[in-house]
Order: sequence, then structure tokens, then C-alpha cells
Amino acid sequence: MTDETAYARAGVNIAAGQKATELMAAAVQATFGPEVLSNIGAFGGLYDARGFKKMKAPVLVASTDGVGTKTKVAAQMGRWDTIGQDLVNHCVNDILVQGARPLFFLDYVASSQLDPIQVATIVGGAALACDEAGCALLGGETAEMPGVYQPGEIDLVGTIIGVVEREKIIDGRRIQPGDAILGLPSYGLHTNGYSLARQALAESDWHSPLEELGGSLGAALLAIHRSYLEPVRHLLAAGVDVRGLAHITGGGLIDNPPRIFPPGVGAVLRRGAWPEPAIFGLIQRLGQVSDDEMFHVFNMGLGMLAIVPSEHVALAQTTLAGDIYVVGKMVAGRAGVQIKKATSARS
Repeated sequence: MTDETAYARAGVNIAAGQKATELMAAAVQATFGPEVLSNIGAFGGLYDARGFKKMKAPVLVASTDGVGTKTKVAAQMGRWDTIGQDLVNHCVNDILVQGARPLFFLDYVASSQLDPIQVATIVGGAALACDEAGCALLGGETAEMPGVYQPGEIDLVGTIIGVVEREKIIDGRRIQPGDAILGLPSYGLHTNGYSLARQALAESDWHSPLEELGGSLGAALLAIHRSYLEPVRHLLAAGVDVRGLAHITGGGLIDNPPRIFPPGVGAVLRRGAWPEPAIFGLIQRLGQVSDDEMFHVFNMGLGMLAIVPSEHVALAQTTLAGDIYVVGKMVAGRAGVQIKKATSARS
């Protein structure tokens, strides 16, 4: 008879979960402001909502998402400090498109066998991104489920809650033909398209530097999902009339923008009006992927689109000098996206 418990023999190590919580505690608590009334490990996170009294008509905005098979890239590279940041930033952007500021975030990390250092590193990245967004990492779950997840596999999911004044909700209803489409650049794939990317690049060396990428393939694939919270805040504070925002995630530049279009309005994007990160060209070439599919799967270098009246373009460019591109315009017709060629990138 050994000291090993029956639960441990079944593949679940309670001590590993406790150790992970201990390792991540400081990083999580660093995101707590005075609104957080609970401590790490509580059954539920407590958030003081008295600040809403200062708002006229507060509306809560919620979203849940994950990082998909980007976790497989992290595993292959043996690097876990970035995907937690990816998760938070993705969720922040999802509620940002409706004008919401983040309040608190909840994470879920699951695997077949818990590695406390690995889990703490992932959650530490999430805590870092929460802190940068002014968002509390209010709680979460760390699950060990042998038989559900394959050895070495990690699943990472998050839920975010934010708030916006009802009169300041951005929902796209005021978009009209003639409006300009502005693009905010991405850092790479962000958190979408990794199943196709991994297939296309499966035979490539992910560790050695590539001149066209300015670094290794693995580093390019792990480039952090950018948060657009600050640039969008700057646009709104400058008085730019942002009529619609589209976060370019799964479905790429084809499926995401129409989610905010009113009836009878479509978009024309001018390929070449913004710089496309070299990683996309590499995936397309090695994977023999068509242009149509590339734009349907990836963000192609544009992580967020902002739709503004044409007369506000100059103000937007001045506000975000060098970090925004005029990438297209809204047109009358079916609420889809057409990709056409442009001659040069304009910032």
C-alpha cells in the first residue's frame, strides 16, 4: 500500500491544483481594485457595483471566448507566458466593439494533468493583460480531466464582463454608404486560423530565424493578440464619430464586418491599402491557400475595423498617427465584403 490516493491513481492530483493556486495568487491579486470584495479561492467573485450610480443608464456587456489551437503552438514552442494575454485581449476587444469598458474577467484552464508552473504562467499572462486593461481577474477554474484532454493538451477559455452607457453603445446602426473604413493593424494571426496555419507550416523549422519574418516562425505564430482598448479610447476622446467597430476574429475579413452592417449597406476593402505581415504570405505560399480563403480565415493584418464618416478620417489619422489605415469604404448594396486591389498602403 502506498501513500498515493485513489484520486491520484485515477489521474487527478489535488496537490498540483493547490500549488498552481499558490503560484498564481500574487499575480491575480495585483489586478484587484477597491471594487473587488472577495479573495482568491472564494466560491464566487464579489464586485462592488456602486460605481454604476454615476452612470445614467449602465448596460452590462458580456462575452466568452478561447484561444483555440494556438495552445498547440505554445506547447510546441514550450512557451506559456503569452496565451493568457491573448485570451484577455481577445475578450476585451469583443466587448469594446460595442463601446464597453472591461470590469472583470474569469478564466478556465483545463488539461489532462496539471503542471502548476505551466498553469501559473498562463494565468500570470492573463493577469498582466487584465492589469493593462484596468480589469480585475475576479476568479476562474483550473481543471484536471484525464481522459477528456489528451496528454500535453491545454484548453483555455475566458469570460469578460464590461459596462457601457446605453446612449454610447456602438452598434453600427448609423453606418451609411460613403463612410470610411479605417483599419488598426494586427500583430499577426492573433487567436484565429491556427488549424490551417499549423497544417501549412507543419514541415517548417519553427525555431530558426527567418529573414522575411524578422525572427523565428514560432515567435511569429505566438505574436500576442493585440488589445485595441487604448487606440479606440483615443479616437472617441478626440471626438471621432465611430459608427461601427468590427473585431476581426474567426471568419476573417469576410464574415466579421457584416455583423455590424445595417440592411442595404456593404463594404469594399482595398487590398494593398495596409501592410500585411509576412507570416500570412508564408502560410499562403506553403499551404497553397487561395486569396479568398486567406481573407475568410485570417485577419490579414487588420485586427480591428472602425467605420467613421469620411469627414472624420483626417482627425482619426492625426489621433493615431502611423497606427491606422484607410482601408476601404461603405457602399450601397448587399451587406457583404468585397476585396479589391489598391496600389499602396496609406496611413
